[in-house]
Amino acid sequence: MKKIKYIILSVVSSAFLLQSCSEDKMDDINGNKNNPEYVESKYILTDVMTNTSFSVVGADLAYYASIYTELLGGGYAQMYNAQIRDGEPQLSSTYNNSWNNIYRNLRSLKMIREKCAPGGSEVGNYHTLGIAEIMNAYNLAVLTDLWGDVPYSEALSPKGNPQAKLDKQKDIYLEIFRLLDSGIENLKKQSDYPNLTKQDLIFSGNLDKWIKTAYGLKARYLMRLSAVNPNYQGVLDNIALSFGSSAEDFSFRDAKVSYTFYLFRVDRDNLYGSKTFYDLLKNYDEKDPRLVDYFVANKGKTNLIDHSRNVVQSQGEYVRSGLSEGSANKSNAIYLLSYHEILFLKAEAQARLGNNAEAVKTLNLAIKAGLTKKQSLTYPTYNREVADGLTGQALLKRIANEKYISFYEIESIEAYNDIRRWKAMGENLIELKHKDPNKFPKRYSYGNSDVTNNDHIKAIFGDGSYVYSEDVWWAKGTR
Repeated sequence: MKKIKYIILSVVSSAFLLQSCSEDKMDDINGNKNNPEYVESKYILTDVMTNTSFSVVGADLAYYASIYTELLGGGYAQMYNAQIRDGEPQLSSTYNNSWNNIYRNLRSLKMIREKCAPGGSEVGNYHTLGIAEIMNAYNLAVLTDLWGDVPYSEALSPKGNPQAKLDKQKDIYLEIFRLLDSGIENLKKQSDYPNLTKQDLIFSGNLDKWIKTAYGLKARYLMRLSAVNPNYQGVLDNIALSFGSSAEDFSFRDAKVSYTFYLFRVDRDNLYGSKTFYDLLKNYDEKDPRLVDYFVANKGKTNLIDHSRNVVQSQGEYVRSGLSEGSANKSNAIYLLSYHEILFLKAEAQARLGNNAEAVKTLNLAIKAGLTKKQSLTYPTYNREVADGLTGQALLKRIANEKYISFYEIESIEAYNDIRRWKAMGENLIELKHKDPNKFPKRYSYGNSDVTNNDHIKAIFGDGSYVYSEDVWWAKGTR
């Protein structure tokens, strides 16, 4: 899929400082001014934050996940192919741009960690190091959650080792938790370097929010392992140290950069309203305002994509999303970890531990937080409270469905992860309607850049059809 050209902040190139070299003027004359030998870690980190938000979690990976989860439907071009499962989910070209972007981030973060480590050029820069470790854990988790076993331990020096082995997902998860714990530890130290402030495009140098983010991510990833190693008390323990309100969301919003789903709508117009999602909203409340606001008529047409039937390819047949249609959505946030997700995690952990009354209370807080998240459409006065008395699978199903609803559009990757996790636990908490349920992608196909160049990946890729048959490790698969 041709990569969309997002408008991205060019913070790194503007920050490079040219250094004089009086001993050898020829080196200075012949040097490439656009490729400096040294860049401070803080500038590299800014670029990673931007790329993670707009080229990883806010781009192709989320667009495809929104179709697989039926939060949206694919009605044209590549998204239509994904909708009808015609090649797109199993081709090595489908996610190649995102695959490369994640590895670009991981290489940059390795560079920061080396600079800030003992013996590095920025030793003592603990706060930049801590944030880099958290961003490293985040990118690594996106990578392994979607692809399973991936090259990592040998993969970040491609010129030195182009045939990097695949690391097992189980081992990668140990590294994710190690990075988060180390990040928290480093953020609590006294740094020899000034606060990041303007270079931190997410929290403006607020270390407390970064620490809370790390604990929230630990809770998310502990819950991710529920099918293979449940630890619900651990989830709750980490949530107690995480976000206290939506004001602390781990999200990216900048006035100079447009919301990715808005840009995708303007540039491609491939994603449309889903009947699965619409019917779920209507089932809970026929007066839910989102039944109107989230489904915008397209050239007078109000048809929804029905995942249970054959879909006609068209750009004028189906309704559009109310969160990406119109200029009011240009400044919507990219969510990496939201307060409402934290509350839904808490509610699920409480329910699985048998604390049903507390789980319902937390569920209502989560629903409210999801309705008031900082997008163009918010519903602070809409009452959607769940009554007391729900228990067992009925409670878990309501938690799952309300969480799924709150993830509409931009948080579709996490919805995709949740659906696979619950399926691995033998629970059909989100009832998908696709006409060919055997072609629900259980993972993403490896990127073409490695399929064609890394023999380890080439050997297991085949024709890519494994995406329909092989679960990732945390979903009780083998890789």
